[in-house]
Amino acid sequence: MSLKHEKWALAAPSARSARAWLRESCWLLSVGLLGYCLLFNVSVVRGRSMAPSISDGDRILVEPWSYVIGAVQRGDVVVLRSPVEPEVDYIKRVIGLPGDEVLIADESVWVNGELQREPYAIPARPGLFQWLRVQPGHYFVLGDNRPHSADSREFGQVPAEFLRGRVRLRLWPLARAGGL
Repeated sequence: MSLKHEKWALAAPSARSARAWLRESCWLLSVGLLGYCLLFNVSVVRGRSMAPSISDGDRILVEPWSYVIGAVQRGDVVVLRSPVEPEVDYIKRVIGLPGDEVLIADESVWVNGELQREPYAIPARPGLFQWLRVQPGHYFVLGDNRPHSADSREFGQVPAEFLRGRVRLRLWPLARAGGL
C-alpha cells in the first residue's frame, strides 16, 4: 500500500465519524425542535393593551401546557382566544378566578373586598363602576393599559377552554428580555 492509500485508510474512519456525528446532530435538532414546538410557542404582540408591561412588537414565550399541570393564578399573564373573534388571540392579565367578586370603581380594582395593588396597570377612566361574580369555569381578564384594552369589561368572562397558555418570559427586544 502506498503512502497515499495509507492516508485514505486513516481518514476513512474520521469521515464515517463525521457522518455519524452529523446524522446524530440532525436527529437531536429535530427532536429538540419538535419538543420546543410542543412545549412552547413564540408569539409577537400586536397592540398596546398590555403597555407598559408588554409592548407592541414584543416577542413572548407562551407555555401552552402550563394549565394542564397547574392552576390559573390571579395575576397570570395569559394568551387567550378572543371570545368575539375566535381566530384572534389576545394577551391579558387574569384578575378574577371562578367564584371571585370583582369590583371596578373609578380607577381601582377590588377582588373579594381587597384592593388590588397593580403597579403595572394604567388605570381605567374615572367614573367607571362595574361589579360581578366570576362564573364557575370562567376568568375575568384585563389589559394592563386599561383605557386602551378590549377585555372582560367589554366581552365578558372568558371560558377556561379559551386560555391558550401562560406568558412568563419576553424574548425580544433584548434590552427588555426577561421574566414578566
